Amino acid sequence: MSDVMTAGTVMIAGDGGDEVEAYSARPESPERRGGVVVIHHMPGYDRQSKEITRRFAEMGYNAVCVNLYHREAPGAAPDDAAATARANGGVPDARLVGDVAGAAAYLRSLPNSNGKVGDIGYCPGGRQSVLAACHLDLDASVDCYGAFVTGTPPEGFPLQVGNLVDQLPDLNAPLLGLFGAEDSYPSPEAVAELEQILTANGKDFRFKTYPDAGHAFFAVDRPSYRVAAANDGWEQIAAFYGQYLSTATASDPEN
Repeated sequence: MSDVMTAGTVMIAGDGGDEVEAYSARPESPERRGGVVVIHHMPGYDRQSKEITRRFAEMGYNAVCVNLYHREAPGAAPDDAAATARANGGVPDARLVGDVAGAAAYLRSLPNSNGKVGDIGYCPGGRQSVLAACHLDLDASVDCYGAFVTGTPPEGFPLQVGNLVDQLPDLNAPLLGLFGAEDSYPSPEAVAELEQILTANGKDFRFKTYPDAGHAFFAVDRPSYRVAAANDGWEQIAAFYGQYLSTATASDPEN
Protein backbone atom coordinates (compact mmCIF):
# COMPACT_ATOMS: atom_id res chain seq x y z
CA MET A 1 0.00 0.00 0.00
CA SER A 2 1.33 3.42 -0.91
CA ASP A 3 1.86 5.98 1.86
CA VAL A 4 1.21 8.86 -0.55
CA MET A 5 -1.96 10.85 0.13
CA THR A 6 -3.85 13.75 -1.40
CA ALA A 7 -5.12 16.35 1.07
CA GLY A 8 -6.68 19.77 0.71
CA THR A 9 -9.79 21.87 0.60
CA VAL A 10 -12.78 20.73 -1.45
CA MET A 11 -16.32 22.03 -1.81
CA ILE A 12 -19.12 19.55 -1.26
CA ALA A 13 -22.91 19.67 -1.39
CA GLY A 14 -24.14 19.98 2.16
CA ASP A 15 -27.57 20.37 3.71
CA GLY A 16 -30.15 21.70 1.25
CA GLY A 17 -27.62 21.50 -1.58
CA ASP A 18 -25.53 24.34 -0.10
CA GLU A 19 -21.92 24.39 -1.26
CA VAL A 20 -19.79 24.09 1.88
CA GLU A 21 -16.07 23.96 2.52
CA ALA A 22 -14.50 20.68 3.62
CA TYR A 23 -11.04 19.22 4.10
CA SER A 24 -10.41 15.95 2.30
CA ALA A 25 -7.53 13.50 2.82
CA ARG A 26 -7.22 10.17 1.04
CA PRO A 27 -4.58 7.63 0.13
CA GLU A 28 -3.40 7.58 -3.48
CA SER A 29 -3.37 3.79 -3.78
CA PRO A 30 -6.26 2.31 -5.80
CA GLU A 31 -7.42 -0.33 -3.29
CA ARG A 32 -11.06 -0.11 -2.29
CA ARG A 33 -11.47 1.44 1.14
CA GLY A 34 -14.02 2.83 3.56
CA GLY A 35 -14.58 6.47 4.38
CA VAL A 36 -14.67 8.52 7.60
CA VAL A 37 -16.60 11.75 8.18
CA VAL A 38 -14.74 13.75 10.84
CA ILE A 39 -17.01 16.10 12.83
CA HIS A 40 -14.90 18.82 14.38
CA HIS A 41 -14.97 20.01 17.98
CA MET A 42 -16.41 23.30 19.25
CA PRO A 43 -13.23 25.30 18.43
CA GLY A 44 -14.08 24.57 14.84
CA TYR A 45 -12.52 23.69 11.55
CA ASP A 46 -8.95 24.13 12.73
CA ARG A 47 -5.49 22.68 12.28
CA GLN A 48 -6.13 19.92 14.81
CA SER A 49 -9.27 18.78 12.98
CA LYS A 50 -7.35 18.65 9.70
CA GLU A 51 -4.55 16.67 11.36
CA ILE A 52 -7.09 14.12 12.56
CA THR A 53 -8.51 13.90 9.04
CA ARG A 54 -5.04 13.20 7.64
CA ARG A 55 -4.48 10.60 10.33
CA PHE A 56 -7.45 8.62 9.07
CA ALA A 57 -6.00 8.79 5.56
CA GLU A 58 -2.72 7.48 6.94
CA MET A 59 -4.71 4.65 8.54
CA GLY A 60 -6.00 3.75 5.08
CA TYR A 61 -9.38 5.49 4.88
CA ASN A 62 -10.75 8.24 2.70
CA ALA A 63 -11.63 11.02 5.14
CA VAL A 64 -13.37 14.38 5.03
CA CYS A 65 -14.08 17.08 7.62
CA VAL A 66 -16.86 19.56 6.85
CA ASN A 67 -16.49 23.14 8.01
CA LEU A 68 -19.74 23.29 9.96
CA TYR A 69 -19.33 27.05 10.43
CA HIS A 70 -18.81 27.84 6.75
CA ARG A 71 -22.20 29.49 6.32
CA GLU A 72 -21.86 31.77 9.35
CA ALA A 73 -18.26 32.84 8.73
CA PRO A 74 -16.89 31.89 5.29
CA GLY A 75 -13.14 32.42 5.17
CA ALA A 76 -12.88 33.46 8.83
CA ALA A 77 -10.14 32.23 11.16
CA PRO A 78 -11.26 29.17 13.18
CA ASP A 79 -11.50 31.07 16.49
CA ASP A 80 -13.60 33.83 14.93
CA ALA A 81 -15.85 31.37 13.12
CA ALA A 82 -16.37 29.37 16.31
CA ALA A 83 -17.26 32.53 18.24
CA THR A 84 -19.80 33.50 15.61
CA ALA A 85 -21.33 30.01 15.66
CA ARG A 86 -21.56 30.01 19.47
CA ALA A 87 -23.22 33.42 19.40
CA ASN A 88 -25.84 31.95 17.07
CA GLY A 89 -26.48 28.97 19.34
CA GLY A 90 -24.37 26.48 17.44
CA VAL A 91 -25.10 24.30 14.42
CA PRO A 92 -28.79 23.32 14.03
CA ASP A 93 -29.29 19.59 14.30
CA ALA A 94 -31.12 19.23 10.98
CA ARG A 95 -28.39 21.11 9.15
CA LEU A 96 -25.70 18.97 10.77
CA VAL A 97 -27.41 15.81 9.56
CA GLY A 98 -27.64 17.24 6.05
CA ASP A 99 -23.97 18.21 6.02
CA VAL A 100 -22.86 14.77 7.23
CA ALA A 101 -25.10 13.21 4.57
CA GLY A 102 -23.34 15.32 1.95
CA ALA A 103 -19.94 14.32 3.29
CA ALA A 104 -20.90 10.63 3.24
CA ALA A 105 -22.15 10.99 -0.35
CA TYR A 106 -18.86 12.64 -1.30
CA LEU A 107 -16.88 9.75 0.19
CA ARG A 108 -19.04 7.12 -1.50
CA SER A 109 -18.58 8.89 -4.84
CA LEU A 110 -14.80 8.48 -4.78
CA PRO A 111 -13.54 5.91 -7.29
CA ASN A 112 -11.79 3.81 -4.63
CA SER A 113 -14.73 3.76 -2.19
CA ASN A 114 -15.97 0.37 -1.00
CA GLY A 115 -19.32 1.98 -0.17
CA LYS A 116 -18.86 1.95 3.60
CA VAL A 117 -18.77 5.18 5.62
CA GLY A 118 -18.47 5.89 9.32
CA ASP A 119 -18.44 9.09 11.33
CA ILE A 120 -16.55 10.33 14.37
CA GLY A 121 -16.93 13.43 16.51
CA TYR A 122 -15.21 15.09 19.44
CA CYS A 123 -16.82 17.14 22.24
CA PRO A 124 -20.07 18.56 20.72
CA GLY A 125 -19.08 16.63 17.61
CA GLY A 126 -19.46 13.41 19.61
CA ARG A 127 -23.11 14.19 20.15
CA GLN A 128 -23.42 15.16 16.49
CA SER A 129 -21.82 11.89 15.43
CA VAL A 130 -24.52 9.96 17.30
CA LEU A 131 -27.21 12.32 15.96
CA ALA A 132 -26.13 11.65 12.37
CA ALA A 133 -26.07 7.90 12.97
CA CYS A 134 -29.68 8.08 14.17
CA HIS A 135 -30.81 9.57 10.85
CA LEU A 136 -28.42 8.37 8.14
CA ASP A 137 -27.30 5.11 6.59
CA LEU A 138 -23.87 4.84 8.18
CA ASP A 139 -21.80 1.74 8.83
CA ALA A 140 -20.09 2.79 12.09
CA SER A 141 -20.18 5.74 14.48
CA VAL A 142 -17.69 6.94 17.11
CA ASP A 143 -18.58 9.27 19.98
CA CYS A 144 -15.55 10.83 21.69
CA TYR A 145 -16.89 12.30 24.95
CA GLY A 146 -19.93 13.91 23.36
CA ALA A 147 -21.98 15.88 25.86
CA PHE A 148 -25.79 15.78 26.00
CA VAL A 149 -26.45 12.60 24.08
CA THR A 150 -28.23 12.08 27.39
CA GLY A 151 -28.59 14.55 30.23
CA THR A 152 -29.54 18.21 30.19
CA PRO A 153 -27.37 21.21 29.30
CA PRO A 154 -26.75 23.56 32.25
CA GLU A 155 -28.35 26.98 32.38
CA GLY A 156 -26.41 29.44 30.26
CA PHE A 157 -24.86 26.78 28.01
CA PRO A 158 -23.98 28.57 24.74
CA LEU A 159 -25.25 25.91 22.34
CA GLN A 160 -28.96 25.47 21.74
CA VAL A 161 -29.04 21.68 21.99
CA GLY A 162 -31.18 19.06 23.62
CA ASN A 163 -30.44 15.46 24.39
CA LEU A 164 -31.01 12.62 21.92
CA VAL A 165 -32.93 10.26 24.19
CA ASP A 166 -35.99 10.18 21.94
CA GLN A 167 -33.82 9.53 18.86
CA LEU A 168 -31.55 6.82 20.21
CA PRO A 169 -33.99 3.99 19.37
CA ASP A 170 -33.35 4.90 15.72
CA LEU A 171 -29.56 4.49 15.93
CA ASN A 172 -28.63 2.84 12.63
CA ALA A 173 -24.96 1.99 13.12
CA PRO A 174 -22.71 0.21 15.60
CA LEU A 175 -21.43 2.77 18.12
CA LEU A 176 -18.06 3.10 19.84
CA GLY A 177 -18.02 5.47 22.82
CA LEU A 178 -14.79 6.73 24.42
CA PHE A 179 -15.14 8.66 27.68
CA GLY A 180 -13.19 10.07 30.61
CA ALA A 181 -14.17 9.07 34.14
CA GLU A 182 -13.31 12.59 35.37
CA ASP A 183 -15.48 14.34 32.77
CA SER A 184 -18.56 16.32 33.80
CA TYR A 185 -20.13 16.58 30.32
CA PRO A 186 -20.73 13.74 29.76
CA SER A 187 -20.56 12.58 33.34
CA PRO A 188 -20.21 8.86 34.18
CA GLU A 189 -23.89 8.94 35.11
CA ALA A 190 -24.83 10.28 31.66
CA VAL A 191 -22.72 7.55 30.02
CA ALA A 192 -24.43 4.94 32.17
CA GLU A 193 -27.84 6.27 31.09
CA LEU A 194 -26.78 6.06 27.45
CA GLU A 195 -25.59 2.50 27.94
CA GLN A 196 -28.91 1.58 29.56
CA ILE A 197 -30.95 3.06 26.70
CA LEU A 198 -28.89 1.39 24.00
CA THR A 199 -29.05 -1.96 25.80
CA ALA A 200 -32.83 -1.69 26.19
CA ASN A 201 -33.15 -1.03 22.46
CA GLY A 202 -30.88 -3.89 21.40
CA LYS A 203 -28.22 -1.65 19.84
CA ASP A 204 -24.70 -2.75 18.89
CA PHE A 205 -22.29 -0.68 20.96
CA ARG A 206 -19.09 -0.79 22.95
CA PHE A 207 -17.93 1.80 25.47
CA LYS A 208 -14.61 2.41 27.19
CA THR A 209 -14.08 4.86 30.04
CA TYR A 210 -10.58 5.93 31.04
CA PRO A 211 -10.09 6.35 34.82
CA ASP A 212 -7.45 9.09 34.74
CA ALA A 213 -8.94 11.21 31.96
CA GLY A 214 -11.43 14.03 31.75
CA HIS A 215 -12.86 15.90 28.79
CA ALA A 216 -10.84 16.33 25.57
CA PHE A 217 -8.19 13.74 26.43
CA PHE A 218 -7.40 13.33 22.71
CA ALA A 219 -6.43 17.02 22.35
CA VAL A 220 -2.63 16.99 22.10
CA ASP A 221 -2.37 20.79 22.35
CA ARG A 222 -4.38 21.17 25.56
CA PRO A 223 -3.67 20.44 29.26
CA SER A 224 -6.47 17.87 29.17
CA TYR A 225 -4.39 15.56 26.93
CA ARG A 226 -3.78 12.12 28.41
CA VAL A 227 -1.21 10.06 26.52
CA ALA A 228 -2.28 6.59 27.66
CA ALA A 229 -5.99 7.22 27.14
CA ALA A 230 -5.48 8.83 23.73
CA ASN A 231 -3.16 6.07 22.49
CA ASP A 232 -5.55 3.35 23.62
CA GLY A 233 -8.46 5.32 22.17
CA TRP A 234 -6.81 5.36 18.75
CA GLU A 235 -6.31 1.60 19.02
CA GLN A 236 -10.00 1.17 19.84
CA ILE A 237 -10.98 3.31 16.84
CA ALA A 238 -8.65 1.41 14.50
CA ALA A 239 -10.08 -1.95 15.57
CA PHE A 240 -13.67 -0.71 15.38
CA TYR A 241 -13.34 0.78 11.91
CA GLY A 242 -11.31 -2.22 10.82
CA GLN A 243 -14.30 -4.40 11.67
CA TYR A 244 -17.03 -2.27 10.10
CA LEU A 245 -15.46 -0.20 7.32
CA SER A 246 -12.67 -2.27 5.80
CA THR A 247 -14.60 -4.93 3.90
CA ALA A 248 -15.95 -4.38 0.40
CA THR A 249 -19.67 -4.19 -0.30
CA ALA A 250 -21.44 -7.26 -1.61
CA SER A 251 -22.00 -5.61 -4.99
CA ASP A 252 -18.30 -4.83 -5.43
CA PRO A 253 -17.02 -6.93 -8.38
CA GLU A 254 -13.70 -7.32 -6.55
CA ASN A 255 -15.39 -8.80 -3.48
